[in-house]
Amino acid sequence: MLRTPADDGFSMPAEWALHKGCFISWPCSEETWSGHIAEARRAYSEVIKAINRFEPVTVLSDPSTTAGARSAVGPDIKITEMPLDDAWIRDNGPNFVCSEDNEVAAACFAFNGWGGRFPHAKDARVPLSLAKALHIRRYETPMVLEGGSISVDGEGTLLTTESCLLNKNRNPLLSKEEIERILGSYLGVKKVLWLKQGIHKSMIDGHVDGVAAFVRPSTVLLAQHDDRSNPNHLGMKENKAILSTCTDAKGRAIEVIDFPMPDHTELAGQRIAACYPNFYFANGGIVLPVFGEEKDRVAMEILEGLFPGREVVGVRSEYIAIGGGDVHCITQQLPSGKPAPP
Repeated sequence: MLRTPADDGFSMPAEWALHKGCFISWPCSEETWSGHIAEARRAYSEVIKAINRFEPVTVLSDPSTTAGARSAVGPDIKITEMPLDDAWIRDNGPNFVCSEDNEVAAACFAFNGWGGRFPHAKDARVPLSLAKALHIRRYETPMVLEGGSISVDGEGTLLTTESCLLNKNRNPLLSKEEIERILGSYLGVKKVLWLKQGIHKSMIDGHVDGVAAFVRPSTVLLAQHDDRSNPNHLGMKENKAILSTCTDAKGRAIEVIDFPMPDHTELAGQRIAACYPNFYFANGGIVLPVFGEEKDRVAMEILEGLFPGREVVGVRSEYIAIGGGDVHCITQQLPSGKPAPP
């Protein structure tokens, strides 16, 4: 039997733990951006610059776009060439795990283009390619999983949605119990909490990072929409009811903090996936997607109250959202630590 990360004492740390840096893939697929790839690239550049204030960013670039990426991000950002289909490293990249000895390894889940919806042959090779480039141990994982579909507290609890992980376009032969066992073996979690759904009619089946995020152990920031006519209103209320009955891996009740949902749903005639929980924890900061509406300030104030020691930076993200995600979706943190030997 192959050894798993849990066998070797590894588990997935919380995103607010110290990072060595951040990876962001550069947009390369014209089809993704509905004619707005130039605007998307400018938005990506702003996210890169914001995060790089707090920790080093490495841009992964398909060879066909490296010259443009270099011109956009400037000479101080490291660029690593890697064949890519798209620019969503949270979903197609490795999930990094850490040991008590402060070693870092990569859990390399399979990637199938969000249920076979989009080209993914190149992106599916990124986890192993990036792990090799980092010279760290890699664990190939017998399950399709996107990083945006999970949130962990770093103390054994994982939050996800049934709408994504139980969708038959991901792992049709795996039961809910088998999925929980694999998550335990490869991410070191002890308990999985299941919300019903993510954003209504999400093109990627409702990732949890569109609606919820752990912000500390036993505490979840959860999207809510107070407009009863909004299609997300009832679904988010159901998610809250579920969490109100949950305990975490250590037996603690889950504290739920309401977080707004943006009113922005369209841009230039295109539906967009605008969401505030899709932020990035950086070392000493938080980079929050904003959309030019009054709720931006509400979301920033909630985060500033929760994290008085972190600077909250808002970055306009509607042209990222037109591609199907926001700040969290385009980032992947590398935890601080020494490489676990391959």
